[in-house]
Amino acid sequence: MISVNDFRTGVTIEVDNGIWQVIEFQHVKPGKGAAFVRSKLRNLRTGSIQEKTFRAGEKVAKAHIENRKMQYLYASGDSHVFMDNETYDQIELPASSIERELKFLKENMEVHIMTFQAETLGVELPNTVELEVTETEPGIKGDTSSGGTKSAVLETGLSVQVPFFINQGDKLLINTNEGSYVSRA
Repeated sequence: MISVNDFRTGVTIEVDNGIWQVIEFQHVKPGKGAAFVRSKLRNLRTGSIQEKTFRAGEKVAKAHIENRKMQYLYASGDSHVFMDNETYDQIELPASSIERELKFLKENMEVHIMTFQAETLGVELPNTVELEVTETEPGIKGDTSSGGTKSAVLETGLSVQVPFFINQGDKLLINTNEGSYVSRA
């Protein structure tokens, strides 16, 4: 059991017959009434996001998630194949269960596969990934980094807003939590 006062981003809990990961949390102590914790949780089975409020000090069950380091190999029809680098075991995950993560995955990338009691929950990506720009408008001389932004399509099909000076072929660091541009690689 874990107290909701100990919530941190990334903590996994069992609530309402689901496995949830804390995305955001906020301790609220109103002037009148009891304190509470407002949280935003992601269901690791379905990917849905839900806001939930807990009374301060309330106890919830901690979910012990095991992370196995695996390598993304390839897409096979409607599933995607991952390989354990130590045992060479391969697992297939349906595209529907990792829809969001596919925007950041490229072949031979190392990721963590989350499992709970022998049930595969999904893929945990690194905080940033390096992706190449495949399509964007060309930069114009005189554009600065403090200027506006333009749209760019990356090698995985993800579309992000980037500064004007980014050109086709540039490698970029992309934040996987927000799907946003961080810097050039």
